[in-house]
This record gives sequence, C-alpha cells and structure tokens, in this order.
Amino acid sequence: MKIIAMIPARYSASRFPGKLMQDLNGKPVITRTYQATVNTNLFDDVIVVTDSTIIFNEIKSVGGKVMMSKKEHDCGSDRIAEAVEDLDIDIVINVQGDEPFTEVESLKKLIQVFKDDTSKQVDLASLMVHITDEDEIKNPNTVKVITDQNNFALYFSRSPIPYPRDTEVETQYFKHKGVYAFRKQAIMDFYNLPMLMLEASEKIECIRYLEYGKRIKMVETHVQGVEIDTPEDLERAKKIWK
Repeated sequence: MKIIAMIPARYSASRFPGKLMQDLNGKPVITRTYQATVNTNLFDDVIVVTDSTIIFNEIKSVGGKVMMSKKEHDCGSDRIAEAVEDLDIDIVINVQGDEPFTEVESLKKLIQVFKDDTSKQVDLASLMVHITDEDEIKNPNTVKVITDQNNFALYFSRSPIPYPRDTEVETQYFKHKGVYAFRKQAIMDFYNLPMLMLEASEKIECIRYLEYGKRIKMVETHVQGVEIDTPEDLERAKKIWK
C-alpha cells in the first residue's frame, strides 16, 4: 500500500486567525507540524495543502512538499480530496496542521487498521480518547463518538452521547480526535456527495460518511495531544516544547 500524509492548512481561522504561522519556539506552527510528520518515517510522502501563499512559501523555504488548493473548501477533507484526486495512492492520513506534537504510536495504529483489513471492510479510521471531565463531556466544541462492539462508529455528536438516562449505569464517553486515515475512494466519494441533514445540523464532517453508509473504524488512543485553537493554547505549546 502507498500511504501518504496530507496536512490541510488554511491561513484563516475564526478563533485564532493566522495561527499556523505563529511562532513556536523559532519556527511557525505549520512548519513544526510538517517536520514532525516527516520525522515519523511512517509515510511514503508528506504534503501540505493550503489556500495561502504565505504558508506555501514557508513550507517551500524549508524544502518541504506543498500544494495550493485550487478553490475554497468547506472542510479539510474537501481540500485533501482535491489534492489527491490525481495521485496514485491507497491510503491518505489527514494530519491536523495545528497539532505540532505528532504522536507516532497513534498514527501507527491507524495505519495498522488498513494492513489488517484484508477484506477491505474499513473505509476510514480515526482516533478517540476516553474523557471523564463533566465540562468537557457537555462542551459542544468537544465532538463525542459512540461505537459498536467492534469499534465501528455509530454516531458523532456535539451533545453528550450516550445520554445518561439511567444514572446507575456506568457510562463511558469518548472524544473524537480529528485525525483521519482514508481509503482514497472513500475521500473521493465524500468530495462528490452532497451534505445531508445530520451533518448540516451538527457541523461534523465525518457524519457524512455515516449517512452514506461508509464504515469508520475508531481506534482508542490515550494521548490527548495539543491542538492550537487559541493564543492560550499556543503559550501552553511553547512551554511543552521547551
């Protein structure tokens, strides 16, 4: 299998504009993420795909591989789909541009899903983390996921799922981490299929796969990671980097 990593990188961000070009101890966040992904040695290729000439020029300046998006996109999956349409690949892993602390073991687990899936039952794989903090469980910015007994996703929601109707039942909650591994056909189908009601309501792109019958294998990881969504997150990342 030919396996590549794609890092979608928008310059604009509603909560923290230009965050990918913010300095993280001597280098921009996107450069740190790109170099960390390359250094995993897990991929046949690592490519940043961006709508920004600023990010494009930055990655070029460090000798990295980068592509310009041809159009505006609603989500990272659409941006990746456009970029891989004409590439001869089997699996593409979406690495978030704002997560410079690439966690190798979790990426290995995602790749292993497809190596083990000889009958090609899995369309995509993604990560989930067990959470217990009540504020995080109730926070609509935290996407929760529920699975069947084989860890295939049943649904994703910004609401607490499952709802604890019976408080005597021991309920577990899992946070969805936005790291995906796709078969090429799955992401191209996503790109060409229209958004349906559930995705439009929740504003969670992976629901589209479920609505069209795709199978998402969830892999549990114990690493929360550091997502840089706010200036406060950046300061925390700087301390960790040191």
